[in-house]
Amino acid sequence: MAIERLTERISIHTIEFPYTRTLGPVYGAFLTGLRDGRLLGIRAADGRVLMPPTEWDPATGEPLDLDFVEVGPGGTVDSWCWVTQPTSKHPLAQPFAFALVHLDGADTALVHAVGFGAERVGSITDLVFVPEDAS
Repeated sequence: MAIERLTERISIHTIEFPYTRTLGPVYGAFLTGLRDGRLLGIRAADGRVLMPPTEWDPATGEPLDLDFVEVGPGGTVDSWCWVTQPTSKHPLAQPFAFALVHLDGADTALVHAVGFGAERVGSITDLVFVPEDAS
């Protein structure tokens, strides 16, 4: 029996989130901090500061107390991946990097899309948070 190879997609799936929900105390506090220009991690029972904050300790699975800790604004890029030709699925339309950023005061790093401005201010290694226009 010959195996027939498919050469085109049969269907395209779209994953939707067609309803609203509350973010809860952890993600709500994190996003409120971002809105206010603050970066908030959360302290685990063993003293580690997790960034971004989670509701559960990834090492033990235990729920975390709402012990938020301000981290940054400085940090270190631990690793990065350069995207030279972004597609419509990427967060930025121009070339950018996905960077693993380890913020000062945190024990874990977060992945973030890092774009580059047309004009540089400071060192090439300086990352700055630029809020999006909320309008």
